[in-house]
Amino acid sequence: MNKIKFLILRFSSIGDIVLTSPVVRNIKEQVENAEIHYLTKPQFKSIVESSPYVDQVHVLKRSEKETIRELKLMHFDYIIDLHRNIRTAKFKNRLRIISFSFDKLNKEKWLLVNFKKNKMPNIHIVDRYMETLKVFDIKNDEKGLDYFIPEKDEVNLAGISEDLKDGFVGVVVGAFHNTKKLTKEKIISICKKLEKPILLLGGQENRDEAEEIKNGVGNNIYNTCGEYNINQSASLVKQANVILTPDTGLMHIASAFKKKIISVWGNTVPEFGMYPYLPHPDSEIMEIKGLKCRPCTKIGFKECPKKHFRCINDLDEGCIVKKIKELY
Repeated sequence: MNKIKFLILRFSSIGDIVLTSPVVRNIKEQVENAEIHYLTKPQFKSIVESSPYVDQVHVLKRSEKETIRELKLMHFDYIIDLHRNIRTAKFKNRLRIISFSFDKLNKEKWLLVNFKKNKMPNIHIVDRYMETLKVFDIKNDEKGLDYFIPEKDEVNLAGISEDLKDGFVGVVVGAFHNTKKLTKEKIISICKKLEKPILLLGGQENRDEAEEIKNGVGNNIYNTCGEYNINQSASLVKQANVILTPDTGLMHIASAFKKKIISVWGNTVPEFGMYPYLPHPDSEIMEIKGLKCRPCTKIGFKECPKKHFRCINDLDEGCIVKKIKELY
C-alpha cells in the first residue's frame, strides 16, 4: 500500500514546535501508512528529528525557491499548516497540494489586547491545531505533549553537583521578551526563601543575569544557562522536582514530561491558549488578575509600556514560595 505523505509546517519557536507534537503523533498513529515530514528552521531541527513519529525533517534554506524545489520532489499528499503566515502561504501556493491550516484567531487576540474584550474560545492552541485534522477523522488521544531526548544529550546531575541528586527546583531565568519573565530581583528573593537546591535554566543570553542571581542567592544554587543545548536543558527539566517558569519554551517542555509547573504570567495571559498543556495535575498558574493594562500585547515587549511592570512586580512571592515547597 502506498504511503500517505504529510508535510507539517511550523517554523518557530521552541515552545510552538513542542506544542505541535500531538498533531504529529496522532497522524502517525491513526492514519494507516502515514509518512510524516516536518519543515522548520535549522535551529529547531534537533527538537523534531528525535521524534519516532517523524520520518524526515526538512529545514528552510536561504533560498525559498531551493526549499520548494526540494519539497516538490517528495510528492506530498497533504500539507498541515500550523504556522499560517505569508511564508507558509507561498509554500502552499507553489506546492499546489491539498492543505489544511489552523486558525490563528488574530482578530480575537487584537480585541483582547486593545479593548480587553475576551472573544477567545476556551480552548488550548493544541486543540486548535488538532482541528486541522478533523477531515481525517483523527481524535485527540489526550496523551499531552511529546519531547524526545537523544541518549547522548541526557545530562548526569552528578556532573553539576552531588547536591542535586536528591531533587531540585528548576527556575527558568529567561523568556524571549522581558515583560514575560520574572525580574532578577524577584528571582533572587524567591530563591532565598526556598531552602531547596536550585538549578537556573536558560540560554546563553541569560548567562550573565543568571550569574548575578546565583551570586545574590549564595549557596545551593547552580547556573546552567548557556552551558547546555536545548535537548540537554530538557533533560535537566525532566529531572526537576518542580519547575518555576514564565510563559516560554521550557514551560512547554516541562508539560511534556508531566512536571509540576508553577507558571508565572506577566504581560501575556493564559486566555491566549498557550498555558501548560496537560502537565502534572498539581501545576498552578500565577498571575495578577484584573489588571487593566493586561494583556498589553499578545507576544511581549522589551520593557513595560506603563513603566510600572505591575503584572510581575505585584506577584505574591510568599504564595509562589509556599506553592513550590508544597509541590516539592
